[in-house]
Amino acid sequence: MQKKYKYCIIKIDGSDAMKFHVTDMDAIDFLNYLLIDRKYSDNTVLSYDLELMELEQFSTQKLRQLTKENIETFLSWKRQGSSAKTIAHFMTVFRNFYKFLEIEEVITKNPMDDLQLPKIPKTLPKVLSKEEVELLLDVPLNNAYQYRNKAMLELMYASGLRISELISLHIHDVNLEMQTVRVFGKGNKERIVPIGDYATYYVGIYLNEFRSLLLKKKDTDILFLSSRGDQMSRQAFFKIIKQLGQVKHIRTNFSPHTLRHSFATHLLENGADLRSIQELLGHSDIATTQVYTHISNQQLQENYKEFHPHGN
Repeated sequence: MQKKYKYCIIKIDGSDAMKFHVTDMDAIDFLNYLLIDRKYSDNTVLSYDLELMELEQFSTQKLRQLTKENIETFLSWKRQGSSAKTIAHFMTVFRNFYKFLEIEEVITKNPMDDLQLPKIPKTLPKVLSKEEVELLLDVPLNNAYQYRNKAMLELMYASGLRISELISLHIHDVNLEMQTVRVFGKGNKERIVPIGDYATYYVGIYLNEFRSLLLKKKDTDILFLSSRGDQMSRQAFFKIIKQLGQVKHIRTNFSPHTLRHSFATHLLENGADLRSIQELLGHSDIATTQVYTHISNQQLQENYKEFHPHGN
């Protein structure tokens, strides 16, 4: 029996429904399946939505009617100016979508069956050195916004949170007495992450003395507030740390996610075991966490070459 949602009237957590960009009804069913049944995050569903919308706008037929040749034509057009990683993501979205239609018996032939993902060159994620992290965390503290920025940076580096997890935190997710933060990660999976003294101290100051100054008479329990008094966006936090990086003359090109990579790498360098890091990061597969061993090994080799008398 085919399950039909058509439109998402209300989300599983009781908040307002997402507004999809795609208009194809099969795609809407698929997005609601991801949102409701699979409990994918809003950001993930949005990325699926936008990529299916591109395919829809490129095509003159319903998505269920597209053939392998139609999709190859789209991907050939998309390759102009797009990286292999971008094309691979489009193909993953299309694969999942057409597999859904196949299972739901909407189609009998899957147009993605014989299409191969492009080979993506493996690159290690960038990390900040411990000295660069210290520079970044050395935020001047003269107003509510700077105390908020300091608390966010300390908490992110102390816990390895994703930026989406950080900006989604509510006041009750942080337990200052127990020095823990409750996080809902990918797939809405809950984990409890310990935080250190620095993060506890600065989050406490922000929460008790400065958060109320940012509320703008709004009623929200979101922990970190924007200048408008509501939830901060990923883009706004990215802009904040980039400006801090420029002021501090940090030469490494970094993003909020770089702090997560740095958190894991520095833990590993100081002797933490991989399983513990996996739990802290919320990785479902330890293979994802193992990339940090490669970063550590690479840095070890670089240090050897730089400091050993016969290293070069």
